[in-house]
Amino acid sequence: MVCDARFMITKVVAKWPGSVHDSRIFRESGLCRRFEEGQFDGHLLGDSGYACRQFLLTPYLRPNTPAQERYNEALTKTRVTIEQTFGVLKRRFPCLKYGLRVSPARACGTIVACVILHNFGMVRGDTIQREIVDDEDPPGNDIQVAAGQTGLRYRDTIVDRYFS
Repeated sequence: MVCDARFMITKVVAKWPGSVHDSRIFRESGLCRRFEEGQFDGHLLGDSGYACRQFLLTPYLRPNTPAQERYNEALTKTRVTIEQTFGVLKRRFPCLKYGLRVSPARACGTIVACVILHNFGMVRGDTIQREIVDDEDPPGNDIQVAAGQTGLRYRDTIVDRYFS
């Protein structure tokens, strides 16, 4: 799942068995392809289980500088939103917390239905809303990407520019 800062789930893929790693699901998703093709302007935040890419920022496993530590702290504080979204979703639909006792195909449909209803509830304001401050010029929009620049180097550029 992918969510925004308002707990709205913007992407859900519910067709893989639970044993498949999230990074594989993302790597093979249409969303990943669209980011790779440059169809989106922005960044996704992931945990250390994902490969760092120019559009998917991940934490440093062993930060070596105070700037890298500040970056990791900011990433962690921002990434908590997806965990909070999962919590809201599970409180809203306890069947997701306690487990679905249906066929895998039916479970996929149930999960997607819960996400749709969750988003509908969020639009209607029936759960806690957070104050959102939109940044007109989010970090990274002005960083020039060299051809072949790796996600790790791109992350270093962001850290040097915004966390040093």
